[in-house]
Amino acid sequence: MSGVLTPAPRTDAQLVRTIGRIAGYLLVGLGVGGVAGIGWWLLVDLPGYRVGSTGGASTTERGLTEFIGGDAWFTALGMVAGVLLGLLAWRLFRGIGWPAVVLAVLAAALAALACWLVGYQLGPGAFAPRLAAAQPGDFVPIELTVRAKVSLLVWPFAATIPILLASSLGRDEETPGPGFGARRR
Repeated sequence: MSGVLTPAPRTDAQLVRTIGRIAGYLLVGLGVGGVAGIGWWLLVDLPGYRVGSTGGASTTERGLTEFIGGDAWFTALGMVAGVLLGLLAWRLFRGIGWPAVVLAVLAAALAALACWLVGYQLGPGAFAPRLAAAQPGDFVPIELTVRAKVSLLVWPFAATIPILLASSLGRDEETPGPGFGARRR
């Protein structure tokens, strides 16, 4: 006997269950993104432009600084959602090894895109047509969108953090004996 263990072959039922768990997890990612999109829309106070009597539009210095508020909230929500999706990926898929990271990154990226889409759809819509249709004295808020595209990367990055920490600090299941995460009797 060579001492090499070979895994038992997978059955069709196990494969279907695994695919179902993956699809369910990705759908959870989309759902988390949708809920985050609603939260993003509720949290962001959009600055805007005031249309003057000559037809020009202006905003205040404070309004200009508030342009990044939408991205800041999107990023903060992405950190929380990403960590939660990473924890769930570790819980569901730690037995499959490194593909758990790929699934977490994919689910978090889907969540970020869903959040962006839901927030944009709930927001006031495209800015240019609303500004063109505005009358003197009207206040026209900017559109709710992600201006700093790097904010989209925060979601998948945050999803990898719990997996990295759990895999490097947790008990190694291949090594016998008590480890850092071993239970005491």
